[in-house]
Amino acid sequence: MLKRPARMLGMGAIDIDLKIQHHFSDGVYARQMVLPAGHFAVTHAHEYDHLSILASGAVSIVVDGVECNYRAPAVITILAGQHHYIEAEEDAVWFCIHATSETDPQRVDEITIRRK
Repeated sequence: MLKRPARMLGMGAIDIDLKIQHHFSDGVYARQMVLPAGHFAVTHAHEYDHLSILASGAVSIVVDGVECNYRAPAVITILAGQHHYIEAEEDAVWFCIHATSETDPQRVDEITIRRK
């Protein structure tokens, strides 16, 4: 349950080391991050459906205003256009999986994040 102040992470507002790792395969990109308990990733949306994988820990996810709680292991489908926000209830390892041929970690957000 979302209940405590948290620090904003992601999209230029990072105040801690998320230990981000970029993984690329044929047409698939995965961003791995370690989200410490009490911290959150800011809300954003994508133009297409994508998968997120909670490899360890526990999180609360708010998708278009609806909160759900997950404990690892879990695979979550985020539908196109849905704004989603992730808060770690416990230290969590989180993967965002995207279909893209982009292999430049500096450009991948430009392609995967929906602009308002």
